[in-house]
Amino acid sequence: MKKLLTCLLFIGYTSYCFGQKNLISYEDLKFLLHNNLEQADTFLTAKGYTTTVKNVKTKNRTYKLTIKGGTFVSLSIRADGKKQFMELETNEVEQYTLLNNSISQYINKEGTIGDVQTYFIKNLCSIYITVNDTQPYDPLKRDYIMQIVPDKNVMAFD
Repeated sequence: MKKLLTCLLFIGYTSYCFGQKNLISYEDLKFLLHNNLEQADTFLTAKGYTTTVKNVKTKNRTYKLTIKGGTFVSLSIRADGKKQFMELETNEVEQYTLLNNSISQYINKEGTIGDVQTYFIKNLCSIYITVNDTQPYDPLKRDYIMQIVPDKNVMAFD
């Protein structure tokens, strides 16, 4: 009985940890900011995202992940020289919570204006988060838009 209980706890813990593997974490953002678009293609495809827009001339890419229950995560990446600018749009609460818990200690109270929360992560990036109500209105869902702007010293390596 003890072995069965231990086995069930291990399986439950493992499935919980792998349940978030498709969501973008703080470590994933660091990886994407420091690497080029081709590596972003490979990385996000391995996580289960599909490429919806790929424009080689303007160096824009948009990736989308549809999650059960009608939620989604959409990541737009734009390369401007050697910098990667990103915008993450989602209505998945766990995606917002995953990133917000990782960066909550970096809040910039002077930069937070109105509905925009500003986070400054030294030597990496600034993150601007906007939370809006969904259209049509649903009290259980919100739209989260996170704009990630790299620091002046952060360059994508080839």
